[in-house]
Amino acid sequence: MAVLSKEYGYVILTGVASFVMVTHLAINVSNARKRYRVEYPTMYSTDPENGQMFNCIQRAHQNTLENYPAFLFFLGIGGVYHPRVATGLGVTWILGRLIYAYGYYTGEPKNRRRGSFASVALLGLVGTAAYAAYEQLGCQLICRC
Repeated sequence: MAVLSKEYGYVILTGVASFVMVTHLAINVSNARKRYRVEYPTMYSTDPENGQMFNCIQRAHQNTLENYPAFLFFLGIGGVYHPRVATGLGVTWILGRLIYAYGYYTGEPKNRRRGSFASVALLGLVGTAAYAAYEQLGCQLICRC
């Protein structure tokens, strides 16, 4: 049975930091709506002049939200047994998502690839959660993280 260590506090702070990052991206979309005159509930702009810029800003936020539930789940579960590893991967994911967004904000969608290491961090979190399940079931491995 897992008992939360004091280090799990870092996992919690990582979750809080991720919320700040998502809120920052949401504010950027809100500001872009005003700048490019895209009214709610319109998701994407069809403006031939500035539509691409707004759509890139909107899509960076939307894609982050699509990944966010999985991130939080794997961060929270993986952090039970491996709080330092989960925190490191979580911070890496947050930085990757910011770089992804700001690459997208250039108006060139291919520039979002600069933050693709966030996907590797998310896969690492999946691994920590899977290993946590393995340990929770009492299947101890020789290697300890």
